[in-house]
Amino acid sequence: MITNMSAADGTHAARSAGTTPADRVHPEVVDVMREIDIDVGDRKPQQLTQDLAEWADVVVTMGCGDACPYIPGKRYIDWELRDPSGLPLDEVRRIRDDVARRTQELAAELDS
Repeated sequence: MITNMSAADGTHAARSAGTTPADRVHPEVVDVMREIDIDVGDRKPQQLTQDLAEWADVVVTMGCGDACPYIPGKRYIDWELRDPSGLPLDEVRRIRDDVARRTQELAAELDS
């Protein structure tokens, strides 16, 4: 997950990883993130490891199912989101905005 962490006012940290990461961030994602002044063009997707999952207080998954590491007692949330690869920019913008909304809601919940 790539998000604008200003939603959390610096009180939370996020890391992004996937069970089958691509070689690079999808160009469509780079384009729509630059629209909101976030440049992810030089980032390299990383593998979701047991260590990354253990680091997190909350693991937000996006449909990885059994491929995600399972840690007993860890809180998991699954956000059903489309893969943005190859989608029109308008659809990728909707996904970006949906992730931003969900991130803000999660940050607010964690702060309450």
